[in-house]
Amino acid sequence: MVEGRLKNKRVLVTGGAGFLGSYVVEKLKKRHCKDICAPKSKEHNLVNAEAVKRLCDEFKPEVIIHLAAKVGGIEANRKNPGKFFYENLMMGAQLMEEARSKRVEKFVSLGTACSYPKFTPVPFKEENIWDGYPEETNAPYGLAKKMLLVQSQAYREQYGLNAIFLLSVNLYGPKDNFDLETSHVIPALIRKNLEAIQEKKSEVVLWGTGSPTREFLYVEDCAEAILLATEKYDKPGPVNIGAGFEISIKDLASLIAELTGFKGKIIWDTTKPNGQPRRMLDTQKAREEFGFIAKTPFCEGLLKTIKWYQGNFC
Repeated sequence: MVEGRLKNKRVLVTGGAGFLGSYVVEKLKKRHCKDICAPKSKEHNLVNAEAVKRLCDEFKPEVIIHLAAKVGGIEANRKNPGKFFYENLMMGAQLMEEARSKRVEKFVSLGTACSYPKFTPVPFKEENIWDGYPEETNAPYGLAKKMLLVQSQAYREQYGLNAIFLLSVNLYGPKDNFDLETSHVIPALIRKNLEAIQEKKSEVVLWGTGSPTREFLYVEDCAEAILLATEKYDKPGPVNIGAGFEISIKDLASLIAELTGFKGKIIWDTTKPNGQPRRMLDTQKAREEFGFIAKTPFCEGLLKTIKWYQGNFC
């Protein structure tokens, strides 16, 4: 499959009604796809094998982009390790099996940087993916996603299924999840700062020490990377999708406070876990294989996200 070929395809995007999926669907429309299916979880519970079969029988996809996931921040992962493992594993495994049996032309799985070992040398290279156990707080989620890499490679070898596997860093942007119980760090920080300003609070309390580093990718850039890989990448090895930089949580908190206008004090609750010590991906393979380079400057992306939240919740 090459650039421009998606316009003639019937493409199923699981999670297509969600945060990242909505951007992927919009980009597919601009590529003039023949037909796009973005099922909602209430209508098609992909944890259920019969629901997966019914969806594929009804839509008859030629390409599947699997983005649906049960996901959240550190607290959500700590509270739901079994649920996150089971639902992510079952959704992906059953969908790929159905794709194999229906002879779908291409299957794209989106994995997570959480699948990497806890102490992977920075920047994380794809060949390090099996060098150790993931960070404990999100290991069940990360391992469930990583099983789709195993399945992709096994199905390619035995059945000839053109399945690829992408590893993404944390995403952010307009339409993100701002629920403090389940959100990732950027939307949580934006909401806490803006609510503190509204409520005239003098401080915000954040988890951990602020010392871990993270890499963040603007959601629209990630959507473009997924479609470039769908069009141009047909190999069994996993590929990192990231922005190629890292920032400490402490520096991130200061930056978001500045951009939101919060002038109070940041308190670090060191009784709470930090998560993985460092996280940043080596993005060279994505550049070489399908020409992806993140385009959105970090501050610009943060400002767009802040303005979206202000326009929808403040």
